[in-house]
Amino acid sequence: MTDQTKGPGFGAGLWAGLPIALGYFPIAFSFGVAAVRAGLTGVEATFLSLVIYAGASQFLALALLAGGAPVLVSAFTLIAMNLRHLLYGPALMKQAGAAAPRRLAWAWAWGLTDEVFGQALGALARGQRFSEAWMFGLGLAAYGAWTGGTALGAWAGGGALEAYPALNAGLGFMLAALFLSLLLSILTRAALPAILVAGVATVAGTLMWSGTAGILAGMIGGALAGVLRR
Repeated sequence: MTDQTKGPGFGAGLWAGLPIALGYFPIAFSFGVAAVRAGLTGVEATFLSLVIYAGASQFLALALLAGGAPVLVSAFTLIAMNLRHLLYGPALMKQAGAAAPRRLAWAWAWGLTDEVFGQALGALARGQRFSEAWMFGLGLAAYGAWTGGTALGAWAGGGALEAYPALNAGLGFMLAALFLSLLLSILTRAALPAILVAGVATVAGTLMWSGTAGILAGMIGGALAGVLRR
């Protein structure tokens, strides 16, 4: 039984991360296959997921590098696409409350992907007590699935999905679908204006400039809408 004075533990975090892991693994497998197909070795593909751990952004990095883009351009593009992660930690701790432990935040915050953040925020919104051990379990489940899926996909080789074109096409949508389901689980009337502003800004930025600009516009627009509403 969970000690309610300390919050849920590491094992509970692993269990909570299972849906994310199930969503991450096939997408990471697809990345491993694509990386090998683009000319990377299995070790290099796995290393990218171990160190960068940027989800869908890794596919963009792979396309840029395979297309001959300079390394610095690829790096700055990934940084721009992932600036939103800087907001996840402060937003999560604000929801957790001033009394929530922060001693190991420097470690577990590294695993705050979109989906991990959504799962953690949803748990807090449902009344769960914040726990750093739980955050480690949640983050490790997601990280293990992503790196393990990449390694297996790289080992399987570049032709692993050629016989399944429908599956290959569907894998690209799974990451967005997973995050959307987590977003809907914490949807409230108070959060709706910020979500709508972020959605409109993302679509407008994407249509007018690029996908990267759309992500940045949505992040900034949603954050400003949330601040102004408060």
